[in-house]
Amino acid sequence: MGDAQGTLGASVRALAALPGVRLGGVSSLYRTRPVGVTGQPDFLNAVASLDVPGGPDAETGALALLGALKELEHALGRQPRERWGPRELDLDLLLFGQHRLRAERSDGRWLEVPHPQLAQRLFVLAPLAELAPDLLPPGWDETVGQAAARRRVSEGPSAVRLIGRWAGDAGWQPINGQPA
Repeated sequence: MGDAQGTLGASVRALAALPGVRLGGVSSLYRTRPVGVTGQPDFLNAVASLDVPGGPDAETGALALLGALKELEHALGRQPRERWGPRELDLDLLLFGQHRLRAERSDGRWLEVPHPQLAQRLFVLAPLAELAPDLLPPGWDETVGQAAARRRVSEGPSAVRLIGRWAGDAGWQPINGQPA
């Protein structure tokens, strides 16, 4: 909702500014069909790779990062809305190194890493495969690139469309002169 492209750009810059965090990479920007609640506009999706302080253990580090992501969502204008419905911003923790985690969050919900629906969501797999196609997440029997290819066959070529590239301070730049 709102200026999704601008909000995503602001979130990438905010992630890079988190204490002790180094931005490892940012995927291209993709326009994707909505999942869950389908009667809504397309979503914009991208993936960022972060090098973060690990904390005293992986669970503590992952929970701290998730907390920072949720604080950024709020700071960048996310409002409570229906699950899987339109929203200003949604930052998810997909992977945390090669760790498999299930940890209780402060709100009583659970953090699961790798993200439990990651292997079935092309809107995340496509940008992740751009950054790390040969990555084999813990517990998987296929690489991210293989999973993305499998889902592209299942969902069809129009499910995910490349629309922009990350250009740092300049934000998202359109592909082939097309507006992002």
